[in-house]
Amino acid sequence: MIKMPCMQENMNSPILQSLRRGSDPRAATCRGKLQSKRSKLNMEINKELMLRSGAENLFKASTNKKMKETVALELSFVNSNLQLLKEQLAELNSSVELYQMQNNSEVAVPMIPLGLKETKEIELRDSFKDFILEHYSEDGTNYENQLAELMDIRQAMRTPTRDNNGIALLFEYYNQLYFVERRFFPPDRSLGIYFEWYDSLTGVPSCQRTVAFEKASVLFNIGGLYTQIGTRQDRNTEEGLDTAVDNFLRAAGTFQYIHENFTNAPSMDLGPETLHMLVQLMCGQARECLFEKTEITFYEKNQPDIALCLELGQEAAHVSDVYEKVFEAISHPPVKDYVPFSWVSLAQVKQEHYRALANFYIAVGLLDHEGDLDKKTRETLQFLHDIRPDRAGNNGVRPAIPESKDLQLYLGKAHLREALLMHEEALRVNRMCRELRKKDILQEVLRLSHDRSLNKYADIDDEDDFQEVLEPPPVMPATTYQLTLAFPDFSQYKVSDLFKSLGPVAVFSAKHHWTAPRTIQLRKKEDEGYGFSVRGDAPVVVAGVEQNSLADIGGMREGDYLVGIGDHDVKWSSHADVVKEIKTAQNNLKLRLVTPLDRSMAKSNYKEKTSVKSVQSLMGGSISPTSTTSSSSGLSVSHSYSPEDGFSPASSESSGSTREQFRNNKKAWSIFKKTPRERRNSRDDFIEENVIFR
Repeated sequence: MIKMPCMQENMNSPILQSLRRGSDPRAATCRGKLQSKRSKLNMEINKELMLRSGAENLFKASTNKKMKETVALELSFVNSNLQLLKEQLAELNSSVELYQMQNNSEVAVPMIPLGLKETKEIELRDSFKDFILEHYSEDGTNYENQLAELMDIRQAMRTPTRDNNGIALLFEYYNQLYFVERRFFPPDRSLGIYFEWYDSLTGVPSCQRTVAFEKASVLFNIGGLYTQIGTRQDRNTEEGLDTAVDNFLRAAGTFQYIHENFTNAPSMDLGPETLHMLVQLMCGQARECLFEKTEITFYEKNQPDIALCLELGQEAAHVSDVYEKVFEAISHPPVKDYVPFSWVSLAQVKQEHYRALANFYIAVGLLDHEGDLDKKTRETLQFLHDIRPDRAGNNGVRPAIPESKDLQLYLGKAHLREALLMHEEALRVNRMCRELRKKDILQEVLRLSHDRSLNKYADIDDEDDFQEVLEPPPVMPATTYQLTLAFPDFSQYKVSDLFKSLGPVAVFSAKHHWTAPRTIQLRKKEDEGYGFSVRGDAPVVVAGVEQNSLADIGGMREGDYLVGIGDHDVKWSSHADVVKEIKTAQNNLKLRLVTPLDRSMAKSNYKEKTSVKSVQSLMGGSISPTSTTSSSSGLSVSHSYSPEDGFSPASSESSGSTREQFRNNKKAWSIFKKTPRERRNSRDDFIEENVIFR
């Protein structure tokens, strides 16, 4: 039977872009089929876990001996099925070759990508519509389109394309969660909405009510997509290697961001130990790509260059040193029992492989060099070896600088012998892992590297050489590259609040409370005033009400928010627009008002006061020279953010509702770090007019 090759993803396909919201890209590629198999295994594991839980409860509750024996037998079958399913999932997680670069003419050491977390479809419409009616006193059916749009985004982000469009889609949903959390998740109660996600490696489901769990899972998938994009790059070109490095560092930054901003994870893949290991792993793979980039420069020169060889040797030693740290992080519980064994073995294989390459390139530089050593090369050779006791062991004596050709041959041969020993160790570790033995690409890379060192050693070996064998200290790790983690840039993916019609989120949110809207009708004579003043923007606030005035008799109170004038909604209107609307109404004014019930909101209305200039009112009233206005910080959104503008919550990662939930339930998913909220006013000294309608 002829196997069809994996279809290479055409990331710029207009069909994929046009079906971004509704398409299922998993069916188009081999990587997608792997993810689909992982999703099915997740569901089967969940089913078996439920069966086991029921059987265990029945075993505890039953008093009949025969029934207990029957249930115990059933439990053994369920546990066996679970073990088989988990082994199948571990085998899928070890299938790194499907994610590697396509149509590569040369073999390369495979990278480790991450599969994406799966989630169940959840129904938000009914709960959100009920909350809109109850909390915002609006008809939830008026927001059917917005709710459908939110559900479409969530459905689409479950199957993102493996490219920058998929990254943008996940960021779009993540940023939209900023508004959803503040609009619909109050701190004092639950809406009964549960977010369920499957562990990316074990398939075990986790369920929580907090939006923070949803956000962290989306961020994990963003990091996972970066690993897949980085893995599939063509590492035979400098451009492909640069792209791979960029994506691995973005993945590392994303995992580090989760590690720093989220705690008490309900699933193992979001735990601090796992995230620390993933950051180390992604940095190691980025270092590996930079080493390969230096190798390309070496082979393009096609002539011996001892300086470049020494640089390559130290770069390879640095990569080996990084993978040693990865191996330490990945081989200790609880991570060791969680990740596939092939990952642990591959980290160890790479540690030995790059240590061997370090000795090989040092040997090549010494053996192929012609002529005298320059000053820079002497300095490098002087400190080339690591003689620290924990590294060098008994070989703590630094070799002398090989000035002569014989000394260069002697030291080069010693390093070549070390390279052979370490290549053989890498092959041995590879053979010890059943999954790695199936990776033909990895075996070919290790075999070719070993044969290259063996052939080089055979060329210089002299049977009549009875000189004492030198055991050189390890090569000192060094690098010319400085890596920086690329943390998620949320501001790059601006979104608009789907529920902006509810009003500015700084005021009209789930954690704030206000009275139901009330309508008042004011009629005045031509030479009469209404008797109230307004200030602020979005929403405009009643600054003062004169005693026994029309406004006072009509029920207006100081601190009320104007949410409607006539048939117009003015929650988002500026101060000037509201004044214009009131003046347009002339002698017959219809207002819709709400009164804030939170003390903090009432206090913030009058916290900062500044005087304003006196201006003659067009309605027979005047602006009082002694009237005051207060800063609208915390009560209105920035003037640079209009309802039509996009918004990205780059610095807001937690809300009052989330923090309150975590105080009540310490085991709940929580956020422990919050960056300061940016000022919402676009100008430092923003003075609002306080207009009085007398």
